[in-house]
Amino acid sequence: MTHPLVTEAHRLADTLLAPHAERVDREGVPARHIEEIKRSGLLGVTAPEEYGGSAAPGAVARETAEILAGACLSTWFVQTQHHTPVQTLAKNESAVRERLLGPLSRGELLAGVAYAHLRAHPRTPVRATRDGAGWRFDGTVPWYTGWGLNDVMLLAGVTPDDEALFAFTEAREQPGLRPSRPLHLAALTAARTVTLELDGFRLPEEAVALRTPYDRWAATDRTKTVNTNPAVFGVTSRALTFVDEETAAPLRLRLSQLRDAAYTLADSADHLDERLSLRTRSYELMQAATTAAVVSGGGRSMKLDSTPQRLAREALFLMVQAQTKESRRSHLNALAGAS
Repeated sequence: MTHPLVTEAHRLADTLLAPHAERVDREGVPARHIEEIKRSGLLGVTAPEEYGGSAAPGAVARETAEILAGACLSTWFVQTQHHTPVQTLAKNESAVRERLLGPLSRGELLAGVAYAHLRAHPRTPVRATRDGAGWRFDGTVPWYTGWGLNDVMLLAGVTPDDEALFAFTEAREQPGLRPSRPLHLAALTAARTVTLELDGFRLPEEAVALRTPYDRWAATDRTKTVNTNPAVFGVTSRALTFVDEETAAPLRLRLSQLRDAAYTLADSADHLDERLSLRTRSYELMQAATTAAVVSGGGRSMKLDSTPQRLAREALFLMVQAQTKESRRSHLNALAGAS
């Protein structure tokens, strides 16, 4: 039986996201899209039931992500930030959990994330230091997506004791927190990404959701970043709808095989090398599928309202999104033909 959230994701994709994706790509994710996502229940797909979420299996979360990403990657990317803050609160006892987990699980609030810079360690783009009874943040968040759409953000910094510290704050300009103008990117400019400058930005202790040794956080993070992002399969599937069946059939078979293999291992804490290999091979397939869609469209693919051209740019984005040293090396080795 199809899960209700999968049905809802299809409804949103078919009636709202896909029909307006090219316009969104040029003009930005509109507030209407976010309001519909909030009402859909999809923001609580993996959230605890006792807080208003659905506690759906990982397979449902992956399928809904594929559907949304294939329809409009920009909208998917804004809302996908939300799930890390939800899981951070769900897995850790804190004062802020009782304040925010319910509203986030029910879709009353949309959360963004400002923590990818932690992967630059041992560099510390954002430092978190004790400031009386609270914490002070200084540095630069290179990428923050959903500015002007998110209600709250999960901000991370590294403490002098080499801990990763995560705290919640409102997603707005505040004393000590200043956003740049929206960044103009080759793809997903629509997702409203900015840089955040932190200069003595202060948060109270009760805003902290997690404080843990950096190495412990990084080990957990690595088990996630070796997985293939479901959005890769969503974009690949969408691209193949623009390709003739003779060309698409073998690519579709590879897609099915890679998806099955990647999802079989997705919830495992082991098989890191195999999962990373599957991620890299999935990138290669996505690149082949989006290139085939562009070639099939001929000169029309160069128009800004061309779906294949948008998908090809989105594929470039997904190749570097959530990139780590390990994933970069694996991808470059594959491109170079290394064994």
